[in-house]
Amino acid sequence: MLSDRTIGVVVPAYNEEKQIGKVIETMPGFVDRIIIVDDGSTDATLEVVKSYLNDSKTNRSSITLEPSKIIANGYNDAELKLQELNRSEIKWFPNSEIINSDFLNNRIVLIKHKKRSGNGKAVARGLKFAKDYGLDAVAILDGDGQMDPNELFSIISPILDCNVDYVKGNRLIHRSSWLVIPRIRFIGNSILSILNKMASGFWKISDTQTGYVALSKKAINSIKLYKLYKSYGWPNDLLVKINIAQCTLREVEIKPVYRIGEKSRMNLLTVIPKISWLLLKSFFKRLWIKYFFRDFHPLFLLYHAAFILWIFWLPYLFRVIKALIYNYNLSFETLFAFTFLGIFSFQSFLFAMWMDILDNDRLYK
Repeated sequence: MLSDRTIGVVVPAYNEEKQIGKVIETMPGFVDRIIIVDDGSTDATLEVVKSYLNDSKTNRSSITLEPSKIIANGYNDAELKLQELNRSEIKWFPNSEIINSDFLNNRIVLIKHKKRSGNGKAVARGLKFAKDYGLDAVAILDGDGQMDPNELFSIISPILDCNVDYVKGNRLIHRSSWLVIPRIRFIGNSILSILNKMASGFWKISDTQTGYVALSKKAINSIKLYKLYKSYGWPNDLLVKINIAQCTLREVEIKPVYRIGEKSRMNLLTVIPKISWLLLKSFFKRLWIKYFFRDFHPLFLLYHAAFILWIFWLPYLFRVIKALIYNYNLSFETLFAFTFLGIFSFQSFLFAMWMDILDNDRLYK
């Protein structure tokens, strides 16, 4: 425990037989529950974790968990309905089982997906357990050993000490990032971080691809975990969901860790287009939910005005480019429409972006 509050760590794992033992053994003592979600591994990952379940020293916990329960008092019908919804939503998660029968008293909780469902779904299932049993703060730490458990305290403490809802690590601001992170990953991460700023509304962040994050109980209860993106784009999707839920955020510096025996399964040529499409959809989802349905804001109109004007501007842009290539003159009407639509579309976009930055500035802590 830290500050008399329960701490959990979700460890998604797929074929990590060589690394998962190290992750368990180096977990700090203040972690009350190590929630390992085996995503249908085909190697000995499950057996390795099971060997730790039988180790009384490693698996001893001083805290007994109890399912979160709200008692009716005549004034909390809304909370009771949410409790009922929370109990029923397990059906929307991948089919899974908790391996150890005494998980309420064990420090390690082993959850097994019946078949591989994706890294994001494994994270969501671990967070679902933390939600069901009322853990106060939960971090995500991959089973491949690429995240230093010694940095867990700096990831968790803003939630406990400053009431921050969501904390994410940032490897790009570490002075060794350019030296340690593979070049193609550094560039790809930087590009996706730019796109994620616009999609999520968190304009002051970077390294949006890191999964080394922590969530408060409020944050976990504010989002639909079963809708979390199923694959490696889940940190991007989570940022958007956190923003829509009006949760506060803080970044902390973490060091990049590579070449320690981990085996990356991420193909950037495949991942970048998929995540880019996810971010495009998430951007419009955020605009409609946050700035239209929940609380109308002028930036909703300005963003959409910019996009509509761009659609009308593109044909004139093609005409101008064609005229420059083939060296012929354009009519005054064409040049006027090109200039007018171009200026006003970019102005609308810049004003909307400025308002977006100002509105979300209050979410940083």
